[in-house]
Amino acid sequence: MYANLWVLVALSIWWRRARQHFSIDAPRMAVRARLPWPWRAVVGVALLTIVAGMWWWGFDFGQIFGGFNRKDLETKLTTLETAEEQLRAEAVSLRIRSSELESELAMTRGARTTLSKQALELQNENSQLKEELVFLQKLVADSNKTVGLSIQRLAVERERDDAWRYSLLVVRGGNPVVDFDGQMVLQVAIAPPPGASAPFRQPSLTLPDDQPETAAALKLKFKYYQRVEGTFRVLPGAQLRSVTARAFESGQGSPRASRNLVFP
Repeated sequence: MYANLWVLVALSIWWRRARQHFSIDAPRMAVRARLPWPWRAVVGVALLTIVAGMWWWGFDFGQIFGGFNRKDLETKLTTLETAEEQLRAEAVSLRIRSSELESELAMTRGARTTLSKQALELQNENSQLKEELVFLQKLVADSNKTVGLSIQRLAVERERDDAWRYSLLVVRGGNPVVDFDGQMVLQVAIAPPPGASAPFRQPSLTLPDDQPETAAALKLKFKYYQRVEGTFRVLPGAQLRSVTARAFESGQGSPRASRNLVFP
């Protein structure tokens, strides 16, 4: 019964609306002109801009509300980039400083090595001077007893494979009045290098005749004593048999003193 009643009510409402729509009491209709297409394009672009702005605004706010802030992140990135540049600059400065310290350390080590070498050389020279002082004191005491010229010491040692160094001391005893003026002459007997099969071309050497550049070192000009030192050249690997040193006075053909050194 109630179902039939509801059906009748619905039909009555529908009939009333349909009659109102098609009768003279229907709602008025308005006729409007359509917008030109340029205006419609402008309106469309404006709507799209508004929609995009609303979307971006909502996206930013959604990130902020969700705990993600783009501006804060950009600020942090800028801060990190600045800190990175500072660290890079500090790293470059530290590298330069490290290189400077390494150079200073190398210079310090080199200077220390040089100073140690010089100290050792000075120590050896000091010891040698002390020995020579004792020797000269004894020599002076003995020279007062012996009048004349003498060669008190003769030493020869290899300096390089093709060079030998000599050192000798010429002493004049008594109480001389004028300086002694003369020349030393060295006669060197040379042996071939061990194992040499070819004929040896340098069995002997006379200085300074065979090597004129040694004449200045062999010049004698002194009153009481003179140390004579120098080097002479030989064939590479050659050995010495003996060295004879003779002291000649200027204008004299016979030696005033001589000394011989034989090598084993």
